[in-house]
Amino acid sequence: MQEFFTPIDLNNFNGATKYPATSYGKIINTYTVGTDFPSLEGVQLAIIGVEEDRKALNNEGCGLAADYVRENLYKLYQGNYNSKIVDLGNIKKGNSIEDTYFAVTDVLAVLLKKNIVPVIIGGSQDLTYCNYLAYQKMEQTINIVAIDSSFDIGDGDKELNSQSYLSKIILHKPNILFNFSNVGYQSYFVEQTSVELMKKLYFDAHRLGQVRKKMEDVEPIVRNADLVSFDVSAIRQSDAPGNGNASPNGFYGEEACQITRYAGLSDKLSSIGFYEINPAFDTNKQTAHLVAQMIWYFIDGFYNRKQDYPIVDKLEYTKYRVSIKGHEHEIVFYKSNKSDRWWMDVPYPVNHQIKFERHHMVPCSYSDYETACSDELPDSWWQTYQKLG
Repeated sequence: MQEFFTPIDLNNFNGATKYPATSYGKIINTYTVGTDFPSLEGVQLAIIGVEEDRKALNNEGCGLAADYVRENLYKLYQGNYNSKIVDLGNIKKGNSIEDTYFAVTDVLAVLLKKNIVPVIIGGSQDLTYCNYLAYQKMEQTINIVAIDSSFDIGDGDKELNSQSYLSKIILHKPNILFNFSNVGYQSYFVEQTSVELMKKLYFDAHRLGQVRKKMEDVEPIVRNADLVSFDVSAIRQSDAPGNGNASPNGFYGEEACQITRYAGLSDKLSSIGFYEINPAFDTNKQTAHLVAQMIWYFIDGFYNRKQDYPIVDKLEYTKYRVSIKGHEHEIVFYKSNKSDRWWMDVPYPVNHQIKFERHHMVPCSYSDYETACSDELPDSWWQTYQKLG
């Protein structure tokens, strides 16, 4: 695996010789010039930069982002936990883009098999496709959550790029995608035909205005993900100018950090990527600094996981049964006594048990329970039921 990486040259980082003892610059075991490639023994998180940006539409130059983010991340202090993190350096841009895709997929597959959570700093968002392919070797269906201002469906018949990776994932065989969720799309960036396609596939999409009204409802959406792909263009330009597709509207920086902390807290999530950060547009390295803080929040969430999923000992949960008029199934909810988080148990055919057993326990919020108590089916219950059938 080492052959895919170039080490980090700390001489390029401002203040690298004066990192305090409790900063990430001292704590993270980093592959730097003149040092050995880090051991993966006992590691829980692995930071990976990817220099690939040949398929970044309107945003070429984002392949240089990783070191700019690192420079800011290494200055941040570790929280109240003992971390086991390595920084493996940057995956080199291959002679062809296929070479890069192969390297990224191979590296991520190795880390996932070792139960190490990759934290990817791209590069363009088409690398999400490589992340998806890495799960193929795990022989399990997965859920993807994309924080993005659009769906990136593109044209499935054309070549893969940063704005068409989702269609490539959907069309890939064998298909291991169970659910896709978009968080923060902006309607004027999305064709209505794409909205209808999402509905037909029983995927869920959440408009920016909808989720910003009640940010806590983003938590169960992210908690259901195995893989999170964060496009920095989902953040408003005033907070994250470092992107060729930046827009006046989007999430505030604090909200982006809140989302990534939710991702870290999820016991299910096993990889996350931050994409489309472009130093060429970045005023005073503001975007790189924000993404560094987002990664800090992800790490903080990771080391505060509650270990209450999957549900094993149901004595540690409060069970609620809700009957809905005219509906054959009662809705069964579980509330964790440890974290106060909620799940819905969605019934599924016995013959599908092995394939879908990871997906019948759906993360939800208290508002979903209130919806069921009002004699209405929660949307996430119905969408999951359709796919399980």
